[in-house]
Amino acid sequence: MKTNNRKANSIAIQFFCFAQDSRLDEPVLELPPLKVKDLPVMETNEPEELYRVVNSMVKGAKSSSGVIWNTFDDLEHMELLDFSLEFQVPIFPIGPFHKHSDNSLPTIKNKEDHITTNWLDKQDPQSVVYVSFGSLADIEEKEFLDVAWGLRNSERPFLWVIRPGLVRGAEWLESLPCGFVENIGDKGKIVKWVNQLEVLAHPAVGVFWTHCGWNSTLESISEGVPMICTPCFTDQRVNARYIVDVWKVGMMLERSKMDRKEIERVIRSGVIDGMRERCLRWKERANICLSQDGSSSKYLEKLVSHVLSFDY
Repeated sequence: MKTNNRKANSIAIQFFCFAQDSRLDEPVLELPPLKVKDLPVMETNEPEELYRVVNSMVKGAKSSSGVIWNTFDDLEHMELLDFSLEFQVPIFPIGPFHKHSDNSLPTIKNKEDHITTNWLDKQDPQSVVYVSFGSLADIEEKEFLDVAWGLRNSERPFLWVIRPGLVRGAEWLESLPCGFVENIGDKGKIVKWVNQLEVLAHPAVGVFWTHCGWNSTLESISEGVPMICTPCFTDQRVNARYIVDVWKVGMMLERSKMDRKEIERVIRSGVIDGMRERCLRWKERANICLSQDGSSSKYLEKLVSHVLSFDY
């Protein structure tokens, strides 16, 4: 949710010094529906320097020739309007970016891609829990084991991306109990990497357990896949709040409450499955925005005209 993050960063600096645990669930009145704990707080010993950086970013945006957004108007209409009124620069919400690519072109697949696709093809429609926490976050061994046992005990098929270095102090899977991979058999698939766009578009995928990075968020919405939200840092908590409370296409599973029993309960609960119809409506709206007369297509035409109008 990029349009609110600039303002959230500024407010986060103010909250950092006194945001005690007892206040973390309080609403941020300037930024509904955010709570204090959702703000992308930046820890620093030099708050004045941080103010300078944020102010420089704001001034840079206000003096720009325009801002291109990887979003679509239906999804963030009011936020885009607020930004446009406050910053007084042209805006071009032309997303989702990944939907502009030519999907008819063949893609080069490696061996792991084929193994993953073949496994997904054998699963029931909308049955698979796809798990990926992005390319930057790392987790403690206890969290890792709770995720592993929670997935196994949920008895739902799962595709889990574990990149090397995800677990602190481990290279890859050595933190798993001996025999764990053999024990899950074909019920689960653990890989180092997947083509996420292809996975989310696969009919077998029923839910995406995500760190709520913006690309992952928009890709999931665009494919009509509901989310389990475990944000880690920066804009991810803001995105997660919108996923859960505004767009209502996911449920929160905070890291502080993430034990194996809670993971199993969330996956088994069926609450996520009940959000699928709403997710599919968002998918349809994203596709409409990208159609010939849709808002994203029109903004793309405006962007081209805007760039061509510059006096080089």
